[in-house]
Amino acid sequence: MDATPSRKEQIIDAAVTLFASQGYYKTTTAHVAGAVGVTQPYVFHFFKSKEQLFIAVLERAVSRLQEAFRAVDAPKELILDTMGQQFNRLIESHRDEMLVTMQSFTTSEPAIRDAVRTQFSHIYEIVKDRLERAGVNNSAANASMFIGSGMMVTLSEVLDLPELLPKSKKPL
Repeated sequence: MDATPSRKEQIIDAAVTLFASQGYYKTTTAHVAGAVGVTQPYVFHFFKSKEQLFIAVLERAVSRLQEAFRAVDAPKELILDTMGQQFNRLIESHRDEMLVTMQSFTTSEPAIRDAVRTQFSHIYEIVKDRLERAGVNNSAANASMFIGSGMMVTLSEVLDLPELLPKSKKPL
């Protein structure tokens, strides 16, 4: 099997990097096309708009988060720490995707806002479910706190401001 990523995946990869470094509004489909070495119309062959491209980036990144959190099976006293470790691994292995995900709520385009709302709702439900299964009291509030901690980790990463986090860098 050919391990070379498809052009569509290459476009998403380039978009991830550009959206993470420049944000949604400063990144153009022309920038993405240039990064991949294709024409802008070729990008539009796969994605009808920059919004659709951004949503594809978001969906791929959120899928990674969902898979990571669904895979966590730990006892009550370790579940939050274990989920935090999963998030930290994703920050290390897929940093740009995690940054785009955690910053995506700042994009005011209606289609993107709807997608972000849906995706964060799914993440919240997965985290809450994992906490409930582990027997954590007040799983809804703990899920909210966990997501908030993840946003603080991301803020620390974006601003290169590690003092915002406890020395352990756990999103707890």
